[in-house]
Amino acid sequence: MDKKLLIAKPVTEELKKFNTYYKDSVFCNNVRIQEIIDYIMKSDGKRIRPTLLLLAAKACGEINNITYNSAVTIELLHTASLIHDDVVDESKIRRGRASLNAIYDNKMAVLAGDYFLSTALIKSVLTGNMEIISNISDLGRDLAEGELNQLSLVKELIIDEDEYFEVIKKKTASLMSVCMRIGAMSVGASEEEVKKFARLGELFGLCFQLRDDIFDYFTDAIGKPTGNDIREGKITLPLLYAIKNAPEKEKKEILSIVFSYNYTNENIQHLISYAKNNGGIDYAYQKIEEFKEQAEKIIETVPNPDVREALEATVDYIITRAY
Repeated sequence: MDKKLLIAKPVTEELKKFNTYYKDSVFCNNVRIQEIIDYIMKSDGKRIRPTLLLLAAKACGEINNITYNSAVTIELLHTASLIHDDVVDESKIRRGRASLNAIYDNKMAVLAGDYFLSTALIKSVLTGNMEIISNISDLGRDLAEGELNQLSLVKELIIDEDEYFEVIKKKTASLMSVCMRIGAMSVGASEEEVKKFARLGELFGLCFQLRDDIFDYFTDAIGKPTGNDIREGKITLPLLYAIKNAPEKEKKEILSIVFSYNYTNENIQHLISYAKNNGGIDYAYQKIEEFKEQAEKIIETVPNPDVREALEATVDYIITRAY
């Protein structure tokens, strides 16, 4: 069976209900605004985050309206963050299609992102659970902080592995962590279970971002140019590792390109090749394997066999996906 189908299998009916909730939540009577919403909805991704939330809930109890409203809130917040990210990054492609800002311009895209963010706030209140609302509020701040930290690293040219992991924990891992935390909370799980699923989500997120970063060093299948992160001044783990372990003379040469922002096509290809040839990709895969092993130990403790199988498929999918 396709891994994505296997992941969703225990919550197939629940995802159908979620999709109805989600679509209804953003409907607007203004046809001009609805046209923009429709374009965003057509660009939507794999629903991995609400699926993880529903799986955590199903592992711990019975899915309910609090669960659905939480899942919709998370997906709305995630969508808003992607729209805003494309504006910040001046990206013209999102999942192989023209990004919203490429079609409607930056002003419209920012306001559309605000529309989704505001709707997320409305749906969070409908959970009626202050602890869940607090977690979602913290998540919104963490996502913004992760982006701000990344921009600061680019401007200040801080090349440090610890800083890199701090950024991806807040930018990517926090979202999957809160998904699974809230899923467990929505069905009244114990504090121990909530913490367990929050950690599992964080490990999924770390693997997901590392896999994303590796994509930047190879021909891409979804329209994002190879070396795009480097072109934007984002020095991710493969190149960080290669620079850290380079002989002094080579390190100076590489850093001279980075510190001068001299990101010509030739220099980008040089940096990509350097990272590949000096263990950067292997090191990133090594870190993925470490996080995968930690995730698998947690998954082994999940008593529901269907959910356990789906979570095992999630790990495999995240680390082997082609885009």
